[in-house]
Amino acid sequence: MRIAVVNNFFPPRAGGSSHLSESLAKGYAAAGHEVLVLTAAYQDAPAEEERDGLRIVRLPAWMLPQTRLAVSFDISFTTRPSLLRRVRKLLDEFRPDVIHQHGQFFDLTWATSLYARKRRVPTLLSIHTRLENPQARYAKVFRGLDATMVKPFMRRSKPRLVVMDVLMQEYIQQRYEGAHSGLVPIPVGVDPEWVTGGNGQRVRERYGLGDSPVILSVGHVIPLRDRIALVEALPAVLAAVPDAKLLVAGQIYYPVFQERAKALGVEHALVCAGKVPKSEIPDLLAAATVESHEQGLGLGTATLEAMAAGVPVVAPARADNFPGIALRDGENVLLCAPGDVDGLAERLIAALTDPVVAKQIGVNGQALIRERFSLQRVLDRHLEVLGELAASRR
Repeated sequence: MRIAVVNNFFPPRAGGSSHLSESLAKGYAAAGHEVLVLTAAYQDAPAEEERDGLRIVRLPAWMLPQTRLAVSFDISFTTRPSLLRRVRKLLDEFRPDVIHQHGQFFDLTWATSLYARKRRVPTLLSIHTRLENPQARYAKVFRGLDATMVKPFMRRSKPRLVVMDVLMQEYIQQRYEGAHSGLVPIPVGVDPEWVTGGNGQRVRERYGLGDSPVILSVGHVIPLRDRIALVEALPAVLAAVPDAKLLVAGQIYYPVFQERAKALGVEHALVCAGKVPKSEIPDLLAAATVESHEQGLGLGTATLEAMAAGVPVVAPARADNFPGIALRDGENVLLCAPGDVDGLAERLIAALTDPVVAKQIGVNGQALIRERFSLQRVLDRHLEVLGELAASRR
């Protein structure tokens, strides 16, 4: 097959969808398929390059202005008068059998949707982010954007949608009914081998953690992953484990949790590493006693990578987060109700003070990831669906 992979986010830009789209694209190429990647220009990355069996084209882009609506998130858009013409030329030369799009609100997704409709090319769309915001006024804006901009473009190409978890499934059913050709449940994939074997001592020395128990929280800090609940759980945690540290690794776009930590008098236990390169994630996981990653009430790539590394995870999430895959509280993860700060503190204390239980949860979580979330398993399922779409076109 000739597969076009489309995502405004692609390495060297960091992020879950960026790294997943790269991993899948490399997997498609390794399986013998021709792959063209269309993405947005980012920093000093070359406009075109060929590596890992991929041809990567980075289109000229501009950065979304820093506003409260975007919480200063560095989103690059490629919209300009020549975009549709350039996309059409690139894809006509490549002649894709199928297009795999990432991100429903990106202009490259919309541009390739127009192309797909005109050339009758089937599309698979992976939705990584729900257009939601905890602040009511911004939530209303996002809902309006979904209804007036995102859904109309989706209706043009009627993509098959990848459903990564039950929350995304409910979101799609509410926002995009009638604008797709079906749902395919495929969870986020992670590489179990890559996250193991890190050097935790290196991280402990860098951030002055010593021998303190470490609550690691990986991922950019945005309104849907604001870390406020973790900070509000800290007073109870520190009462039980006085030397515990909360290490937040990720770009801080929404600093309210830092203000809350100061107000609660626990800022001494908060360590902010800022944005870290992907290569350092195994070291962070090796230093962690427990990981807790708020993912808008669900579980994301960072949480799955922590489980893959054998780190016990405390998650404010539902047991049915992944359709058909069981999360068992106290067995392969420690669950608490979203918004339950006392329950979150209780689970964190249990992981920090009972090493036998914590180790067993880490072992069981690691086994679950290897069985159901390995990147190879997820890659095979994507290729199966893409093959079905390409066959339907023929």
